[in-house]
This record gives sequence, structure tokens and C-alpha cells, in this order.
Amino acid sequence: MSTTIVAIATATGVSSISIIRVSGSLSLTLAKKISKIDTITPRYAHLTSLYNHENHLIDHAILIYFKNPHSFTGEDIVEFQCHGGMIVAQEILETLIFHGAVLAQPGEFSKRAFLNGKIDLTKAEAIAKLIEAKSVDGAKILAKQLKGNLKEFIDESREAMLRATAYSEVMIDYAEEDIPTDIVENILKQLDELILKIENIVDASHRRKGLIEGFRVAIIGKPNVGKSSLLNGLLSYDRAIVSDIAGTTRDTIEEQVRIGSHIIRLIDTAGIRDARDSIEKIGVERSLESIEDADVVIALFDGSRGFDDEDSRILEILKKIENKEIIVAINKADLEQVLDDTKLKEYGSIYVTHTHNFKNLTTKLQRLFDNIGQDEELMLISTRQIEAVESAKKAILEAKEPLKLGELEFFSYHLQDAISALSSISKPYDSEEILDKMFGEFCLGK
Repeated sequence: MSTTIVAIATATGVSSISIIRVSGSLSLTLAKKISKIDTITPRYAHLTSLYNHENHLIDHAILIYFKNPHSFTGEDIVEFQCHGGMIVAQEILETLIFHGAVLAQPGEFSKRAFLNGKIDLTKAEAIAKLIEAKSVDGAKILAKQLKGNLKEFIDESREAMLRATAYSEVMIDYAEEDIPTDIVENILKQLDELILKIENIVDASHRRKGLIEGFRVAIIGKPNVGKSSLLNGLLSYDRAIVSDIAGTTRDTIEEQVRIGSHIIRLIDTAGIRDARDSIEKIGVERSLESIEDADVVIALFDGSRGFDDEDSRILEILKKIENKEIIVAINKADLEQVLDDTKLKEYGSIYVTHTHNFKNLTTKLQRLFDNIGQDEELMLISTRQIEAVESAKKAILEAKEPLKLGELEFFSYHLQDAISALSSISKPYDSEEILDKMFGEFCLGK
């Protein structure tokens, strides 16, 4: 970390302000060089002119200096707030690089903050996910992680396992001494409580990941039932081709739309039926794959037509779906209703018209997502975190049997594995390569 890094920290495009961030030992020197200010006060906004290496004026900008260790990275940091647009920001960036700074890699600012002890891995990952959050509830969850609630759970669980390991070591070293007979039972009870807590957290994390990544909602049904028309209606523009010809949609179409405080991904699928040709067959297969990947499935039925074999096939598919929310919607409610919906009663059917009356559908989706967001269970926000706690759970389960049999050395061995797995969520990895991979997924300038 001897180099001084620089990056544009704001998104590409036209805006009122762009921010260029510099971190490292040369930050203050570079700031003085391009601003021609001799004395720069920490945490004070300096309005100043900035000059390139040929001494030509670039812009009038705000310069703020954060002296180490009181900065995000723990190093000297300087931020330049210039007028928006890529030309000015890019020229400031190139000038700083000319004078000795190095272009930062994605996530390098956060990586330095982590290595300098300013944040742990839970906070680092929360920062990355907060930028991409697809709902207000997701942002709230990530804000809690920035305050340290996940780290608190990790630390408390680690402390409990360390105490259990210490009791085990005492029993090994003083096997002939008087040791409370209920100590094993107490340790087993604590481990069972921890296993239950881990299971609840993992379950909640899978259930709520759409709050951060965006819920995937697949619209399925037989051909010509109105799936593409419903998609267009929800998007408020004609995204999908609509016609009276069955099988018009041959492939899945995905678009984002905001419902309430949630950004969701709507997936319009090809009509599910016995395919007439190889291309349609591929479309049907992709429709079935979309069901597997979706968080919510909207099964659309045509209220103006009778219940037929193709509808029966959709119903059979719904009965096989597990651990997903299912909404059955009967379309074309403005036409004469012919469909016998008795077979759909268990799903609590709602009636819609794709042209102007699908408010009850969006309301149901919003309530569904809001209810998921109200779950107060702690949440893991990445695959890495989920794998770590599941590894810890496996090691705890492996430790229980030796404890019951009095094989304390094996118990301690497995519990140490559990401690290591759980600690990896917030503590440093030994591998620099793994750190590079994780922080490399951050955006530039973060």
C-alpha cells in the first residue's frame, strides 16, 4: 500500500458534481501541487482553482483533506469536488496520475480501509451491496450491517465456542479433578441454540435476498393468455410483441419495474404447451427454467376461455413448485367470464385486465415484498457469508458426537474449524488472492 491511488468516485455521465478521490502518502502533496495552496486545513472545504501539469486552469472546485488515520481508508485522503461531466473530472484524474498517483483498482479504497482496520469484511460487503440495493428495506438491512449487527452476532457466537473449547481443554488437563457433571449438557445446549440460530439466519437470507438483489417475478401460462400484454401494462410501454397468434413469444423477456419501494425483475415467458417446432420447444424449456429461478410466480389464466388441457398442465406445474410464492391471476376480467375457476380456489385467484385494471395484482406483490422486508431476522448478504456459516454449522454438528462420547480432543478439533469458518466472515483471510477477488467486485472509486 505504498502507492497513492486515485479514481473518479461518481458514476459516469452528466451531473452537477463529480468527485475525484485520492488516497495514500502523496495525497496532500498532490493536492498542493495542482491547487497551488500552501496550507490545507484538514476537514475544511477549500474553494480553489485546479491546474493541469502545463499550468492551465482546469476548474474551480472544492478540495477537502482528511488526515490519517481519520479517514475512510486510514490513510491521507483528498477529495476534489468539481463540476460534473467526464471531461473536467477526467482531466483532474490524468493530472494527478501525471504527478505520481496510480489509477485505483475496483474496490481498492475499501480494501485499504479493511487492511488498515477501519472496517471489517461484514462492513466492506455491506458497502458494496448498499450501492446495488433494489429496495428501501434492503438498504435498511445493509445500513444495520454497517453499524455492526452481523459482526456482533459473529463475535458473540465465536466467544461462545471459545468458552466451550476452553471448558474442553480444562476437562482434558484436569480429568481426575472434580468437574461439574452438567458441563457437557450445558455445552451441548449452547451448541444446539447456535445451530438453530444459524439455520434461521440462512433461511431468512435465502428468503430475503430479493430485497438486495431484486425479486424475480416470472409470468407463466399457456399461449395467448395475455402474459406479454400484462408485462407491457406493468411497464407502461410496449416492451413485448403482442398478437392474437399463439406462440408469439418464443423467448423469455426480462425488464425491471418499481413496485412500491422495491425494484423487481419481471420475466415474460413463452407459452407453455406441447411445442410445435424446435424453436418453440427451447422457449418452453426456458420458461420452465425461469420458474426455477423466480422468487414469485404469477400464473395467468384466460377468464374468457374454458379450462382446458393446457391450463391443467399449468396447474400441475404449480403443484410441484416448492418454497416460492404463487399468485394466480385470471386475465380478461372485462370480458364475459367462461373459465371455471373452482380448480384454482386454493391459490386465492385475483382478476385482472392487462389494459387498465391490474392494481390488485401490484398491491398484492407490494404487500408480499413488504412483509418479507419486515422480517427482523439477521441476514447474510453474500454467498460467501452463507457458505461460511453453513461450514460452521457442519463443524459444530461434527463436534457434538465426540463430546457425547468424551472424546474431547476431537471435539476441540471440530469446534476450532467452526470458529475459523465463522470468523472468516469478519476477520482477514490468509490469502491475498481471495481478498483481491472479493474487493475486485466493487465499483471503481469505492
